[in-house]
Amino acid sequence: MSDTLPAAPPRLRAARASVAACFFINAVLYADLVPRLPEIKDRLDLTNASLGTALAALPLGSLVSALASAALMRRFGSARVASFGLVALAAAVWAASVAPSWWLLAGALFVAGALDAVVDVAQNAHGLRVQRAYDRSILNAFHGIWSIGAVAGGLLGSAAAGLGIPLGLHLGVVAGVFAVLALVAHRSMLPGPDQEEVAADAPPTGGSGALRAVLPALAALGVLAACGAVVEDAGSSWSALYLRGEIGTGAATAGLGFVALSVAMTVGRLTGDRVVDRFGQRRVARLGGAVIAAGMGLALAVPSLPTTLVGFALAGLGVATLVPAVYAAADDLPGLRHGVGLTLVNWLLRIGFLASPPLVGAIADASSLRIGLLAVVVAGVATLLCGRVLRASVSRET
Repeated sequence: MSDTLPAAPPRLRAARASVAACFFINAVLYADLVPRLPEIKDRLDLTNASLGTALAALPLGSLVSALASAALMRRFGSARVASFGLVALAAAVWAASVAPSWWLLAGALFVAGALDAVVDVAQNAHGLRVQRAYDRSILNAFHGIWSIGAVAGGLLGSAAAGLGIPLGLHLGVVAGVFAVLALVAHRSMLPGPDQEEVAADAPPTGGSGALRAVLPALAALGVLAACGAVVEDAGSSWSALYLRGEIGTGAATAGLGFVALSVAMTVGRLTGDRVVDRFGQRRVARLGGAVIAAGMGLALAVPSLPTTLVGFALAGLGVATLVPAVYAAADDLPGLRHGVGLTLVNWLLRIGFLASPPLVGAIADASSLRIGLLAVVVAGVATLLCGRVLRASVSRET
């Protein structure tokens, strides 16, 4: 592929901007609520356990609803499901912020998780539809924009809490503003039903026979998705504990492992499309697996603050393009309608995020967290081995 990329038509550029807006809004909405969870806990007089149980309703809702995404997109189209789903998600997050009891809080979070899962599949499906029209990689940047949205939402929520803005007012304004933006974004998304764009190399059967035929490839993609979940969860759930307990750092530096992984992953996603176009999804993902294993191997073999931060940063860089590549491969599985494979792999990814913390925690309890984090090295090696199932190139011309 030439280094000089042809200019896309205005319609495609507008659709690309609209999908990017959906990813940003999806991240901002819940991230805005996170810094204010202590206020919800105090207002409802919840214990840590009861708050944690209510928060568990979020991933539970996502697991329950995620498999319905393909059917919803066939009925309403990915553009409508993504944009109108964001409007409903904004309302659910606001409802959680003003819930007067534990039951209503848990219920609102369950609905929010269910909507988030459906929106996630739909925005990725529409992003892949736009990517196919571009005939080059653009999906990684969408995921990078999601990461930026998460940071922006966290900062906005923290600022609102610091200024003492009432919780209901804060989340109500956020919900209203971003719901309107989601509706505006819908106007520029690609029109028409998604199933018109069936992969040219296979009929859109989508039945049980087609599913059985692609089951081995789907299983490999599920393993890759789970590997991505293990790596990302290592930064969010365990990096601070590892730095405090195993390295002996202070509280001020304990969070730097998560920062290192998150920043490197965001940079990798924002720059990953050019890299994928140049070297191909398969090669980049497999090399990323090697980088994950080497980086975390360094952090665990040479336990110090600098090597640990470098290790987490390398892990973040290595995993940056993995989930977008898995989504693209799943959405192009032969014999399945666009959206079916993507829905299944997204569900498997969510199971990976749910299973990873207790798995690493159980290993750490039985030995040490240093041994538990070897799961990240294993995930890197598995990515290197299973990455061969990914497409060599995003472009249909190669």
